[in-house]
This record gives sequence, structure tokens and C-alpha cells, in this order.
Amino acid sequence: MRRRELLAAALLSPTAALAAPWPERPLRLIVAYPPGGVSDETARLLGQGLAEQLKVQVLVENRAGAGGMAAIEALARAAPDGYTLCYSAISPLVTPPLPGRAERDWLREVQPVIALMHTPVLLLAGPQVKAQTLAELLAGARAEPGSLRWASSGLGTVGHRVLEQVALAAGVQITHVPYKGGGQQLNDALGGQFEVLSSNVAPQQLAYLRQGRLKALAVGAPQRLPVLPDVPTLAELGFAEANLMSTFGLFAPRGLPADRLQRLNRLFNALLQQPPIRDRLAASSNLPGGGSPGEFARQIQRERERLQRQQVPLAASR
Repeated sequence: MRRRELLAAALLSPTAALAAPWPERPLRLIVAYPPGGVSDETARLLGQGLAEQLKVQVLVENRAGAGGMAAIEALARAAPDGYTLCYSAISPLVTPPLPGRAERDWLREVQPVIALMHTPVLLLAGPQVKAQTLAELLAGARAEPGSLRWASSGLGTVGHRVLEQVALAAGVQITHVPYKGGGQQLNDALGGQFEVLSSNVAPQQLAYLRQGRLKALAVGAPQRLPVLPDVPTLAELGFAEANLMSTFGLFAPRGLPADRLQRLNRLFNALLQQPPIRDRLAASSNLPGGGSPGEFARQIQRERERLQRQQVPLAASR
């Protein structure tokens, strides 16, 4: 074989591709949520910052569905070369398999890169709800089993887990209404399509609360939010196991070379310190993440083990 042919063959090999300078072409950022929500907006802001640092395009692809599983599965199919990344909550990696779904260990297929933000979870009542507190709402649900419809952003998400934990602790039957994301969920809440929803805190939700169009019953967070000082945490209300926050992070396909993993981690740690991103997170009562890939992986493993110990059933529907 001639030298030129040997060189061409080497360039086509996976090993040679990983040895080449990176990045040389646009990156693909899969976002596990529909356009328009705070998660999508944060992902796009971070993607823009990454593009500026790397001097290449970062193409955002929204792939909502299955509580984030659709995006994680798409990531797992991608080459581990640093050109495909995913922004998602950790829920798909920690939630036990839902009934009827095959068990699959996604941590064997994707690589945690960095925790990006931690988001409180609001319990919001729709305009038709007469109850003023979560206790009143649950008392009504206990008197009429199945009458309380509770929406979340998808099966196996943190909002779904909050629902199941509250239902278990309170001994009530709740009808779960799963969505693919937060936008349509909010519209339907205003239209009275269900009584209560679990929703990550965001500017739009806060605006509806100020306008009196929705009512906050509780928040999942370590302490009350400064922006909502009168809203108790779920722990204060006696639902410590339901007092959960959402953690969002960046993931890559398993097998990403260590140098690219560490470079991405350093870049995103730096981006999280930039005023536009910190201000955007603070404005929506979200907390910036950060840290090493190992720290993020250990956080995911701890949460997975906690859920396995609790063994709370996440029914596909009630």
C-alpha cells in the first residue's frame, strides 16, 4: 500500500481521530427538554459560552421525552470523541426502572462531566384549587381517593418522585399526569387541567405566583427561598423524604478520552463563574454547580443508592 493510502487509513481509524486536535468541527449539545423552559435557556447560555471558548459552533438539539431518557439514550449511541454532549437532570441515571421497562445501567454508557445547577422544586396549585395549604389539599384527596391530579415533567423525574413520596407518607391516592416538559404543563395548570404540579422554580412560575394565577404550597429545598419566604419546605411540612431538588449536569458518551473530559470540566467550571450565567441562575433561584467529574459521579451514585434503599414505587400511572 502506498504511503498516501496508509496515511488515509490511519486518519480514518478511531484511534487517529481521537489523537487529532479537538475540536475541529461543531459540537452537538443534546438538551433533554423542550425549547423555552429554564433548563433549555440555561443549556443554551452555557452552549453559547462554550462556543466562544472553543471557537466552534455548538448546535443545540432538543430531545425531550421519557423523563430525560430519550436524550440520554441518544447520547449513549454517539461516538465518545467529545463532539456530542448532553444537558440533563440526573434522574435518568438514578431512578429505578419503571414498570414494563427493561433495566439498563446508563452509568455504564455515559460519562458525568460536571454538575451544572441545582434547582428547587415548587408544588403549585391551580386556580381552581380552594385549599390554602398542602395539608388541606391532601385531606381532600384522602376523602375522595383518586380525585387529586398531580402533574410532573415526566415519569421518573424528581417531580414524579416528590409526588410518590408525598402520596406514600400521607397515605393518599394521587393520579399522576406526566408531561414531556414544563411549558405545556404550565399552560394546562392555568387552564385547570389538574389540581397541582411539581415544577422546577423558574421566572415564569414566579411571575404567575405574583399575579395570583397559581398558588405555592411547598418547596423542595434545604431552606425556604428568599423570593418566597412564606412558602414552607416539604421537610417543614413533615415530608423529609420528598424534600428534593433537581440536579442538572453535563454528560458525554462513556469512553471520552481523559484529556477531553478534563478540558470540558475546566471550561464549564469557568463558565459557571461568569456573571451572565451566575446572574441568570440567581434570577431563577437556581444554584450553580461545579466540581470535578469524579465528584459529580459520586453524587449520582449516592442518589441512586438512596433511591434503592427507599424502594418507592414509581407507577407509570395511577
